[in-house]
Amino acid sequence: MYELALPLLIGLIAAALLFDFLNGLHDAANSIATVVATRLLSPVTAVIFAAFFNFAAYFLALAFPGLQKVAETIGKGLIDQDVVTPSVIFGALCGAMFWNVLTWLKGIPSSSSHALIGGLIGAAMAHSGLNHIQWSGLNLTLLAIVLSPLLGMILAMTIMLVSSWAMRRSTAARAERSFRVLHLISSACYSVSHGLNDAQKTMGIIAILLYSTGRLGGEFHVPHWVAVSCYVAIALGTLCGGWRIIETMGSRITRLSQHQGFSASLGGSGVVFGASLMGIPVSTTHTITGAIVGSGAARRASAVRWSVAGRVVIAWIITIPASAAVGALFYYLTVIF
Repeated sequence: MYELALPLLIGLIAAALLFDFLNGLHDAANSIATVVATRLLSPVTAVIFAAFFNFAAYFLALAFPGLQKVAETIGKGLIDQDVVTPSVIFGALCGAMFWNVLTWLKGIPSSSSHALIGGLIGAAMAHSGLNHIQWSGLNLTLLAIVLSPLLGMILAMTIMLVSSWAMRRSTAARAERSFRVLHLISSACYSVSHGLNDAQKTMGIIAILLYSTGRLGGEFHVPHWVAVSCYVAIALGTLCGGWRIIETMGSRITRLSQHQGFSASLGGSGVVFGASLMGIPVSTTHTITGAIVGSGAARRASAVRWSVAGRVVIAWIITIPASAAVGALFYYLTVIF
């Protein structure tokens, strides 16, 4: 255990909640890009809608404890919990926030989740080398980088095909009305899944910080006040929106109909809910991007702007090493000063 003055502990918790806020700000596009792009909701209404359902995920997690495994993965499934220090946490948060702000300014839908994981791994390696990395948890997370967008794409394409067949005898006007309602419901589901998976990542960071400073009684768990704080922070961040990324996600990759928006949101939420159930800190950004590509490709491959999608993929590849490098740098700065 490491001693840490109360003001410094409060400062680190505040920094973690700031990351959670930025996560919501950065990832607002995940939940509402499709409803804004299809003009189902106005931008202002959409962010309020998404923020509400981001926080509603708290009650779902409370009702179903089996959905709260992601916080444990972040807290003790990536690095040995007994070697974590406040300096490691500080480096991890700085690495993640640096990458989030940079990609937000550039309008690049990169992963806040993997920025946090990269920052944590980089700071931990700077502190104790490779010996204390939990490779099983890290490898599963890295595998999810590849699988989550692929599964999102496949599921969205499947939903497109099945729903097209189900509506084959409907008139165009009736089908449009049906898909507007279904799109709104599926977008709410995605907002809940986003809040559920992403808020737990910050919960895990704060919990391991409290554990490392001896404030959890020697047993890792997430206090109730930590959970509430994290869900509030991510909802407030979502409420502030992320307009530049919304434009990329909602219109630059492919033009969406209500049918495609419904398929993308439902396919993405299915993947994220499944990941949460297994305790995998999956990237909601990667997942919804893959689902949007899948819903566009189901119409025709040329409907997808592959050059834009390719630039997004490049950002995915460099997220973890870039945030890891910054995390390690800030760890060294705390040791020096």
